[in-house]
Amino acid sequence: MQAMPRFEDYPFQITPLSELDGGGYLITFPDLPGCMSDGETPEEAIEMGRDAFTAWMSVYIEEGRELPEPRSGGPASGKFNLRTPKSLHAKLARQAEAEGVSMNTLAVALLAEGLGRRESSGR
Repeated sequence: MQAMPRFEDYPFQITPLSELDGGGYLITFPDLPGCMSDGETPEEAIEMGRDAFTAWMSVYIEEGRELPEPRSGGPASGKFNLRTPKSLHAKLARQAEAEGVSMNTLAVALLAEGLGRRESSGR
C-alpha cells in the first residue's frame, strides 16, 4: 500500500469568493483534479483543504490508483527567509495568537490570499 503523501508537498491556490458565491475563500489543488474546499478565512480554507487533501489521497490509495506527483514550479523547497520591520513582526505575532495559529500558518494564508486576489484581478 502506498504511503500518504505530505500536504506540504503539493501546491494549492486560495481564491476569495464573491458574496454572490457565498463569500469566504476557496482552496484548490492544481495537481489533484476535484480536490477543493473552502472556509470563511484563508486559514480555515487551508485547514479544510488539508482534510480534503487527506480524503482525496485516501480514495486514490484505497483504489490502488497512481498518485499524481506534485508539480515543480522550479527549485522551490517550500522554505524561504523573510525579513520584516519589527512592527510588522509584532502585528503578525499578535494576529496569529488571536487566531490560535502559528505565525507560519498565518503568513502562508496571507500570502496565498494576496496572490489569489492578484490572480483573480488579472495582474
